[in-house]
Amino acid sequence: MKILVWSRHRYPAYADEGCGLRAMAFPSNSGQFVTDCLVKGLAELGHEVFYLLDGGAARPLPEGVTLVAEASREAEVFHNVESESKPWVRTIHLDAGLLGVERAAAPPNWVYVSRTLAASYGSERFVLNGIDPGVCVYSESKGDYFLFVSNMDRAEGKGLGLALSLCEELGFRLVVAGASRDASVIERVAGMCRAGGAEYVGDVRGARKAELFAGARALLFPTTLNEAFGLVVAEALMSGTPVICSDSGACPEVVSEEVGFVCRTRAEYVEAAGRVGRISPRACREKALKEFHYLRMAADYVKQYELELAGRA
Repeated sequence: MKILVWSRHRYPAYADEGCGLRAMAFPSNSGQFVTDCLVKGLAELGHEVFYLLDGGAARPLPEGVTLVAEASREAEVFHNVESESKPWVRTIHLDAGLLGVERAAAPPNWVYVSRTLAASYGSERFVLNGIDPGVCVYSESKGDYFLFVSNMDRAEGKGLGLALSLCEELGFRLVVAGASRDASVIERVAGMCRAGGAEYVGDVRGARKAELFAGARALLFPTTLNEAFGLVVAEALMSGTPVICSDSGACPEVVSEEVGFVCRTRAEYVEAAGRVGRISPRACREKALKEFHYLRMAADYVKQYELELAGRA
């Protein structure tokens, strides 16, 4: 199959090094990273991929992926590009309702990143995100810290306040990572972390990020948002690190009892922090390889493309 995939970023989405406490245009880039993983997976499955990148490429693309400057007429299906003449799908990485988009107006071509998010829009079309395990470090040896990772523009909704208060109450070491578009937000988060006794490292990428995930006792993900998926959850599990999360959005769909704890009350978070050592890193890794691998994701998207092609036949 010949597939055109569009994204706005400059390849690769994830840099080798973070920018620390400096503001950055795209603090997360997780959706773009997933797209990089998708085109790699599609090519490895034997498909011809045209990658339409607004930002171009800073390094060679994966074998079988061709950088293009405009939508290729050769493509049989478009991904993230709407078209009247070609079958197309668009991945929805977050609850567009939070951006003011009416859910009832969502077209049937939208493919959501979790069953939970799809159900919010009255749809059954979803493909769980997948990542490249090669960007993670698997470790069964854990350090003395818990980890909180977020786009700091959404830190409040992601539960930073609760993570900091648990750190103070229970006396554990907390490492907070993530950047913002706004320098004042970074300063505010840094102040919150200092006051709460946490270590704020800002934006981390590459080997440093992989080491942080691999060495953490657990990832804290106490989000209050209608979480679409939570890519940091997949990154943690791929690293062999358990997850302590809320019951918001897709968290209960993504985090099962053998790899973490889904919490509804503060008391449950406190209990989970004390029991997290019972979770097997191997179980976390095995779940991630089975459910959150980029090749599984790519194969599932091929099924979505086939549905669109059949509808145009």
